[in-house]
Amino acid sequence: MATLTIRNLDENVKRRLQVRAALNGRSMEAEVRASLAASVENARTPDPTEEDLGTALHRRFMALGETEFVLPSRDSSERPLPTFD
Repeated sequence: MATLTIRNLDENVKRRLQVRAALNGRSMEAEVRASLAASVENARTPDPTEEDLGTALHRRFMALGETEFVLPSRDSSERPLPTFD
């Protein structure tokens, strides 16, 4: 079993955990374990076959035709270089 230390926990969150633990008839530590386990079980795991946002946007706007963007040169700047006198 692993040990986890949580620092800077908001006092209101701690108090609500204590109340919830008491209502469920368990220690605050057991309540936190149960809460963490439930949140991990309910978390959505990414589907490797699901396309990412960039791919979805690309596919969506492909119908408009490909566009070549002219990127400005990064070799020089129109702003003067700062001096630190």
